Amino acid sequence: MEWFRVRNVVLALILILLTVAADGLAAGAEPIHRSGLIFPVEPWHNHGSCIVEAPNGDLFACWFHGSGERKADDVRIEAARLPRGSGTWSPRFTLADTPGYPDCNPSLHVDARGRLWLFYPTILDHHWEGALLKFRISADWQQTTPPTWTQSEVLHVTPGAEFEAGVRQTLPELERLAAAAQWTATTRREVDEYLVSLRSNATNELYRRLGWMPRAHPLDLGDRLVLGLYHDGFSSALMAFTDDGGEHWRTSTPLIGGGNIQPSLVRRRDGMLVAYMRDNGPPPKRLLMAESRDRGETWGPVTDSEIPNPGSGAEVIALSDGTWAFIGNDTEDGRHSLAVWLSDDEGRSWKWRRALEQVEPGKGSFSYPSLIQTRDGLLHATYSVHPGSGGAIGYAAFNTEWVKAAP
Repeated sequence: MEWFRVRNVVLALILILLTVAADGLAAGAEPIHRSGLIFPVEPWHNHGSCIVEAPNGDLFACWFHGSGERKADDVRIEAARLPRGSGTWSPRFTLADTPGYPDCNPSLHVDARGRLWLFYPTILDHHWEGALLKFRISADWQQTTPPTWTQSEVLHVTPGAEFEAGVRQTLPELERLAAAAQWTATTRREVDEYLVSLRSNATNELYRRLGWMPRAHPLDLGDRLVLGLYHDGFSSALMAFTDDGGEHWRTSTPLIGGGNIQPSLVRRRDGMLVAYMRDNGPPPKRLLMAESRDRGETWGPVTDSEIPNPGSGAEVIALSDGTWAFIGNDTEDGRHSLAVWLSDDEGRSWKWRRALEQVEPGKGSFSYPSLIQTRDGLLHATYSVHPGSGGAIGYAAFNTEWVKAAP
């Protein structure tokens, strides 16, 4: 009996200490920020990273690596681990490699069962429009060796008649915006060619089914996984989603706004999904957005947000306390500034901003960030670092107090 009483007292004290520590972290934590490179800058091209937390607390990051992008057949998906409590990333290893083809744009997800999902496209014809979307699942991936894949599949993206209908419905407004925009002669010709090809390609069944690629993390709704996809040829987005763990996939209605690609998904408390997208369209250059009230199946119109975007990937996530965090190049021209913004009203306004990386225009670039919050409340980001020639993958860990303490 005495042992039980002592044990209960000890457990109660531990619970009190954990509660106090958690309250202190939430209410008055000191700013935390550290950053570096996963590996040194090298002549090879390294780009398009993604990061996740493993169930054991390790960090796992991947990116594509090679002598180029879609034009280079040596491009493969690489990865590295940061063991919990360590300050040093592991040696790099190959995560996926289709011999003789470029593999690009990886996206990672850890499901409720602790399994690792990898989504990535293999480029069949050295054009983005020839991307074949694949995914893999591993239940054995937390060891020091590369993951053992238990499932490897092609994710067939099958936009139907609703895609063609969406293009027909949206084209008049896109044509109006294009006519009103101030373009150079070269750009105007390219835009006109894009609008003509958009109408034609929407009726081409093979063209509609190839070319879809991921960029940011998928959104896990518990009983549904929603993967944001984009198509460089259509310069548009749609969602693929599965309700049975990847056995079957369906696609949403298209999100067509004349240059909205690479969607990042976040959910509001009321269940509404919001997609934030890179702006490849006309000025003003802003992160584009659309909303869904039916868990990603249909989407409202594509509109501008207040966040600048120079035509570069970004990510928006909801934190454990309900705060939203954005990471991306918040300029209208150039990738020399990579910043984090915070919102305490689910993206309706963004009250805090701090530069994560910043140099003079033309002196380097930081882009294509991936952002997560780990179970201890810290934010972790990976991103492409291109100082001029060559490149590397950067890594930063920080908390919201550091963002709010911006000078």
